[in-house]
Amino acid sequence: QVQLVESGGGLVQPGGSLKLTCAASGSITRIESMGWYRQAPGKERNLVAAIHYDGLKDYDGNVAGRFSISEDSAKNTVYLQMNALRPEDTGVYYCFGDIHEGSTGSRRPYWGQGTQVTVSS
Repeated sequence: QVQLVESGGGLVQPGGSLKLTCAASGSITRIESMGWYRQAPGKERNLVAAIHYDGLKDYDGNVAGRFSISEDSAKNTVYLQMNALRPEDTGVYYCFGDIHEGSTGSRRPYWGQGTQVTVSS
């Protein structure tokens, strides 16, 4: 089994910063990509940022230039540095991983439990 554990959410004022961390553990053979989705109240879950095995990074257009995704591949951990936060960045942030599991090598998506980010004065 593979588990994703997130940390780092909280309440921050507009213009502030937060850093989210997601660590993958378990029987992992290969990680194709990891990243973050956000779900605002009453809305769909949408991609915020992702990093692929080759280092390629994807960002939602609304966060490009303010958010930065990075990884520590030795620890199977990704980070999301969020700067210049806006009220519209509020939501539950879910870590995801596109991961090959060690026992069979089978590939499937995994999700964390979610961490709340609230941007408000």
